This record gives sequence, C-alpha cells and structure tokens, in this order.
Amino acid sequence: MLTVSIGTVEHMTPRRDFNLTHPGSLIAAIPAVLGFVPERSLVIVGIDRGEMGAVLRIDLSDALAGGVGHLVEVVASSGADAAIAVIVDDAGSDCASCGQDYAGLCAALDDRLDAVDMTLIDAHVVDRIAAGGRWHCADGCGAGGAVDDPAASPLSMAAVLDGRRLYANRDELESVIATDLDRDAAGIARAVQELDDGPRLGDQDGRGVQRKAVRGIIAAARRVARGKTLSDPEVARLAYDLTDLTVRDAAYALAVGSSADAAEQLWVYLARVLPPPWRAEALTFVGFFAYARGDGPLAGVALSAALGIDPAHRMAGMLDSALQAGMRPDKIRDLATTGAGLARDLGITLPGERGQDVRPSRPSRRAPSRAAGRRSRGRE
Repeated sequence: MLTVSIGTVEHMTPRRDFNLTHPGSLIAAIPAVLGFVPERSLVIVGIDRGEMGAVLRIDLSDALAGGVGHLVEVVASSGADAAIAVIVDDAGSDCASCGQDYAGLCAALDDRLDAVDMTLIDAHVVDRIAAGGRWHCADGCGAGGAVDDPAASPLSMAAVLDGRRLYANRDELESVIATDLDRDAAGIARAVQELDDGPRLGDQDGRGVQRKAVRGIIAAARRVARGKTLSDPEVARLAYDLTDLTVRDAAYALAVGSSADAAEQLWVYLARVLPPPWRAEALTFVGFFAYARGDGPLAGVALSAALGIDPAHRMAGMLDSALQAGMRPDKIRDLATTGAGLARDLGITLPGERGQDVRPSRPSRRAPSRAAGRRSRGRE
C-alpha cells in the first residue's frame, strides 16, 4: 500500500535544524514525516530545490515486484527535481542475496526517475529506523553508519509541538479507525433503515431539518470530544443525516473552524462504530479532516478503507487521487469554504466564524424530510 506525506521540512522546522545530506539524520526524520515508523518498506524522499518535499512509502515486496513506477509518477507530480531512496529491511543484514535485489531495485528506480528528468541522489539501506539502527549505501560503496535517534529529530520535535501523534508502525495507525466489535452493527443498520423508511415531512420543513441536522453534528462532536459515548440511536441519526448532501457538505466546513479537532474525533468515532455502507462516509470525513491538517498517512488509511467499502464514492476517490498526486493541504481546505457557505444559507454560524456560535440542539426525534433531501441524498 502506498503512503504519501504532504509536509515539508520547511513547513515543520527551520532548515538550519536539519541536515538533509547526512543519511543518519535523514533516515531518523522519516517517521515524523510519515507519521509512523516504516518497516520492510521502500521510502522515496522527494527533493525540491535542495529541500525535502513529498515523502512516499510502499511495501518492499511491492517495490521489488516492479511497483516503483507509480511512486515516481507521484513524486514527480509533487514538483521534486531529485530523490533519495531509503530501503527499510530488518532481514537485509542476514540475507546474502538481498544486496543484488536492492541494487536491481535502485537501478529500476534510477531509470524511472531519469525518464522524468529527475536524479536519484542516493540510496540507503537501513535495518530499522530507531536509535541504534544501522544504514549502509545500497550500491556497495562501503559507506554506512548509525541512525540518529528519531525521537530527537528536529522534525519529531516539531510534530510533537504541533500536536501530531507519531505511531509505532502502520498497524498502530490503522487501529485508529478499526471497527469497534462491541457495538451492535446490525442494530445500528436497522435504526438507520427505519429512519430512511420513516414518514415524510412537508417540503417547507426541509431547510429546518437540515439546520437541525448540522447543529446535531456540532453537538455530537462536542460530546465525543468530552469523552462521552453516543447511543446506537444517536449514531444512526448522524449516519442518516449525513446522507443528505447539503448536511454533509456543510459539515466539511468544520475542518477549518475552531471545532475541527472535536469534529475529527466524531468522525473517527463514527468510523469505528458504523456498519457499511454508512461507515464509508465517516471514513471519508476522517480522510478529509486529516488531509486538511496535513496528516497524509491517516488520510490515506481512511480513504483507502472508505474506497474498500464503496469504490464508487466520489468524494473519497477525489481526495485519494489528490493525495496520491501530492496536492497540498491548503488546496483541500479550500473545499471547506463551500460548506461554510451552505451552513450560512441554513442560518448557521459555524464555531470559529465571526458572529455568534451555534447553540447546539439535540438530534431531531423525527426523521428528516425526504423531500428536503431525497433529490440531494445519495452517494457522492
């Protein structure tokens, strides 16, 4: 699976604190950029005019099987003019034939980069990215040394100060959105279906229902952020309300307001407790919010899971394509402005905007208007 970072050294810490040409410090910085410690991976570090750009990771088995072409396409589209390769393989020191495998992989990577007018500056092999890890050059030049302590990397320190969590490995990252098996998935699914089959409300009630739904989302986010548990009926109501495209798009605007952290906690909560197909929407929200704040690894994991449930989900597909192409988070955040406009049209001032904050209300006990959303409800 491909992992794409969307941060740069310049964004995270002053350049004077980071030596890009020292392999030990470069390798130690990778977990802070990816968000987790890669294992058995090929990592490509894009270099843009002498600075670290996009960082990409792919499983080593996929890379050795000829899967480097897509990595080169992505790193080239990010604007990088050169690259450094890091092969992470804990079995490399005990593998007599691995040196030839690494050399072949680097040769294939060099050819692909050359075809797009990029240069492979260096290629390093490391047994583990941790204090005490050892690296050596992939071409047998004889150079090698110790890996710096990743926890002491300027980029790791910057990540901690920025409030970003660093995961021990990819499995720990994926556990963030793992399904909560203790919840009654079948019962939640029935509750959502009952809401969908419920009585219609008049057309004139449509905007009021949508307004109440957005306020219910904001209220639920605040509750989850305080550590509260949502009941199955409350979870079902949120899942149903998010099938209304106006409500859904207005909720995206929360990514750039003062309640962004609380809202993201709600999406993670829903991604863990909702059954398919509604889980795909929650995962897409996780992906959008993570992407908007620059957490490419979590965004990639969430969007991949969403597309695994619903390959035709338009928003998840669009965001995944943007992430794979290395689009910057600020471009993604622009999408939230449309949602803010929709919220204002509903008479809602979102938290963090000028004006009075919304007074959250409990989710409606009545089913939202089909007339309000039947034309606008659906997968996108």
